[in-house]
Amino acid sequence: MVVIATKCYVEGEARDRALDGMTSLIGNDLGDLDVEFEVGVRHDDFISVTVSGPDETVARNVLREEYGEVTDHFTDGETYTGTLEGWDDDGFVLDAGTEIRIPADGLGLGAGSPTQVRDRFGIVQHMPLQFVYDAENGHELADAERDRLYDWTRGQGRVNVNSATRAEVRATVNRAGHANDIVTVERIGLLEQSIICRENTDPPGLLASIGGYLPSELKAVIP
Repeated sequence: MVVIATKCYVEGEARDRALDGMTSLIGNDLGDLDVEFEVGVRHDDFISVTVSGPDETVARNVLREEYGEVTDHFTDGETYTGTLEGWDDDGFVLDAGTEIRIPADGLGLGAGSPTQVRDRFGIVQHMPLQFVYDAENGHELADAERDRLYDWTRGQGRVNVNSATRAEVRATVNRAGHANDIVTVERIGLLEQSIICRENTDPPGLLASIGGYLPSELKAVIP
């Protein structure tokens, strides 16, 4: 079994839709391999994938590479993935199967408090983030994660969303009449999505327009 670093924290029909979507995603990831798999949800909402078959070792490695693995064993200096659980004046708190606190000076995302940094880069709760583990608890965001977030602020503008699948976000954008105002919806987690705006689309305006349709946290990224 592999526990991957994305969560399913919604309930009822929304949970069923999310798990169906996750099953389809993993089916695509493992489509060329000779394996069978089953998707479940662990007690802490992380997605678990049980894999069996001749190619099961390769399949597990594919899932680790694609999503990051939640593990009980950490090695100093290695990179792992956790989901944003909370934040305060002292930094971010990630859930990586255990609580990982990224101190404010370990964010590496410029000036401002952790809350201001979160707002500026559109980091919604539960979003997967890569970090470098430090045995002395001086954990830092990984360079690749910082690069990704900085790239967002140099692009065409985004609206980031949690608590909804990619299909649900696309349907909401269409329902609100903004299908022609976006480039695509990029998946950043099972229930965390990033709407990439067209060049002349105002991210705060798009957020205001679709916000009433989604029971989600939404944050605009303004280039």
